[in-house]
Amino acid sequence: MLKAYRELERDGLVEGRPGMGTFVRQGVTGATLAAHTRLRRDLDRWVREAREAGLDQEDLRALFTVVLTESQKSGPEKGAKEGAA
Repeated sequence: MLKAYRELERDGLVEGRPGMGTFVRQGVTGATLAAHTRLRRDLDRWVREAREAGLDQEDLRALFTVVLTESQKSGPEKGAKEGAA
């Protein structure tokens, strides 16, 4: 049982609060669990590649913020919501 909680916490689906228990975090809206898991793996791979290229945590955060900001300005890609379900 503890292993299952740890895996859920690692995947960002639950949050352990000492002395209070384990709580479900606000879910990722618009994506199935399978899509969430795949996207998390893809992001993990991207982070590893970026670190191998010499980027540190501050560089990663800045790069991600720029890309996220640019994507918000251009709006969602056509079919992005449809492909997530």
